[in-house]
Amino acid sequence: MTSTAANLTPIRRHRYTVADYYRMAEVGILAPDARVELIDGEVIEMPPIGAPHASTVTEVQRTLERAVGDAAIVRVQNPIHLGRHDEPQPDLALVTPPASKYRLRHPRPGDVLLLIEVADTTLRFDRDVKLGRYARVGIPEVWLLDVKARTLQRFRGPGSTGYAASEQIADLTLPIPGLESLRIDISNLW
Repeated sequence: MTSTAANLTPIRRHRYTVADYYRMAEVGILAPDARVELIDGEVIEMPPIGAPHASTVTEVQRTLERAVGDAAIVRVQNPIHLGRHDEPQPDLALVTPPASKYRLRHPRPGDVLLLIEVADTTLRFDRDVKLGRYARVGIPEVWLLDVKARTLQRFRGPGSTGYAASEQIADLTLPIPGLESLRIDISNLW
């Protein structure tokens, strides 16, 4: 027996929406302490946070908060709503104030000045999957900190195919996106 293309039913993947994702958490399908993110409609299980990762996130958070003061809000491992099927939780997000506007909704791409992903076990996923999603929705700048290699890669110029510019940062101080008069000293990260 042979089949023809006309007789085949296409198999399609079901993509969850952000609303579906929250309903799954409400009814207990996702555990309250589950380390998951919604990426392209898929619930992605994230690995546990190790000490080097946690320490780096804390140091970056403290450094950013000192640098920006009240000019921006530093969010740590909280959701950013990218669209109907995407709500990742970057390690750090620098967003526009006031904080009160995030009481009823998570920040959207237009609220974001900078996202930072700290990678030790998730480097490939952060670079190959998350970066493209951030670029497509217009996140202006992303820093990818590789804990093991002790490097910071800076991505700018978002577009539909990714970031137009990528550079490995050797400088110890960087301007803060959207707040260029302010600088962050990254010398204490390594």
